Amino acid sequence: MNAPPPAANKLTWLLGSVHFIRQHFLVIAGLGLLSGIGRVIQLGSFGEISSFQFILLEIIIELARVILFLYVLGFANVKDGLLRLKRLFIHKNTRKLNWALAKQNLKKERLSLIINLFGFLLIAAGVNFLIDLLAYQTCLYLTLKSHQILAESSSEWTILLFFKNISIIPFTLVFEAIFLLWITGKFKSNKHYFINSL
Repeated sequence: MNAPPPAANKLTWLLGSVHFIRQHFLVIAGLGLLSGIGRVIQLGSFGEISSFQFILLEIIIELARVILFLYVLGFANVKDGLLRLKRLFIHKNTRKLNWALAKQNLKKERLSLIINLFGFLLIAAGVNFLIDLLAYQTCLYLTLKSHQILAESSSEWTILLFFKNISIIPFTLVFEAIFLLWITGKFKSNKHYFINSL
């Protein structure tokens, strides 16, 4: 098997995030869509809602994000993700071992860390730019209002937050979860797969 190019070696964490999203797109998109619709309703885009409904929607939105984060940490298994999180932050013996390894990896892979963060920021900036264009430079918002899909009192924030919740926010959560796996040695260096051990 041919070795991956040096650039790919340094981008393992970022490319791993993209690979995970491709492999589990439906689950990630579904959780993002749930959050996106929740935000749209919170903004009163379909009409006014009560304080209780607002709080209930906030719980649903945040729960969807937590589930996504755990889903990634557990290699597409929420229960395993929760167990891994406990080992990282609660169980004393494994916590010390994992964070010692994380400290070592951060020192050893500083260049990789910078490159991956820079790559992520470029992607995030590009996606946010496209969402801004969609919200402010197209007729999507006005079309939705004219067809009475959105309430008259709604604003461009409806478009902005909906598309952020189905794109850059899920991508960020996947990226952050894989970062935790990467620094604690649960993400195999130079290959885009996970080490299936808690």
